[in-house]
Amino acid sequence: MKETSLINLHKSNGAKLVEFAGYNMPIQYPDGILKEHRFTRTKSGIFDVSHMGQLFIYGDDILTKDLEKIFPIDLQNLKINQSKYSFLMNENGGIFDDLIITKISKGYMIILNAACKINDYKILKEKLNDSYKLELKENLSLIALQGPGAKNILGKIIPETTNLKFMHGGDFNYNNFNLYVTRSGYTGEDGFEISIPNEIAENFTKILLINGSKLIGLGARDTLRLEAGLCLYGNDLDTETTPIEANLKWAISKKRIDDQYPGSEVIKKQFFSGVKKLRVGIKPDTKVIARANTKIYNDDNKEIGKITSGTFGPSVEYPISMGYIDNNYSSIDTKIFLEIRGKKIAANVCKLPFYQKNYLKEI
Repeated sequence: MKETSLINLHKSNGAKLVEFAGYNMPIQYPDGILKEHRFTRTKSGIFDVSHMGQLFIYGDDILTKDLEKIFPIDLQNLKINQSKYSFLMNENGGIFDDLIITKISKGYMIILNAACKINDYKILKEKLNDSYKLELKENLSLIALQGPGAKNILGKIIPETTNLKFMHGGDFNYNNFNLYVTRSGYTGEDGFEISIPNEIAENFTKILLINGSKLIGLGARDTLRLEAGLCLYGNDLDTETTPIEANLKWAISKKRIDDQYPGSEVIKKQFFSGVKKLRVGIKPDTKVIARANTKIYNDDNKEIGKITSGTFGPSVEYPISMGYIDNNYSSIDTKIFLEIRGKKIAANVCKLPFYQKNYLKEI
């Protein structure tokens, strides 16, 4: 297994380590997932996400046009240091990966999911015909600082970061090292993602800890993102599911609907004609948790879908799930039934997110 530059810090802080996407990663610390979750919601947590891919593609305006043949977003109007959520898709509109694209001065930086990054790199290199320089950098760590206290904690170390807008980034100097910081995250809270050279990542993280933050594991990261209604690749998204089916139509640029990119014909048809299945929020009527692959039924005992993510929501204090359901049953408050340990448990389709997002709106 691979290890990140923070592995010794994880061990010294009592992390329970598990294999995730080929990396030895912290699932939780001695406080446990519940306390870690609540600490992030009320103060600020540190997440080691260095296992994710940091791909840099260098080029000019021609690169922008070529990338628009691959991604379904409007890159022409993306400003320097602005980020957008998007997808790498196959010809049927199925999702190879969901990702964050940031326009930088010399091209683009793309944050890829850990389990997908090698395949993504190969796909992009092939689609771009080796016309551009691509670097999947291993010499950089990625640290996410999330929660309402993140701004003040990072501001003590790099004051200029407090002026960043949501989904915008920039280069910052720290002890003569360059850090690239974006105001973004995966918890539903205000926060930052810090791309930092491996050799200073541990010391930088220790300073965050000294200033009042705590290390948080992947367990709480999962409960936080699910409360915020955010998808996990491999659970809620895959190569058999389109962004429209995933209820992520908002991430497809309307001005790109008539353009050509992988899956564009399927996306255009679904955009205007609708879909047969749709990702929805689901709340059981009891305290039973519906985990991934739980079957969903209508009141005539017909199977109409399945759960893709499920947990107990520590902030909302009830079980929460997301899943794909026959679109005829996707309206809010529709009564459905979940098959759990051989019993049918009543539930309702509910609005997403379960927990109100607290992203920064404006400076």
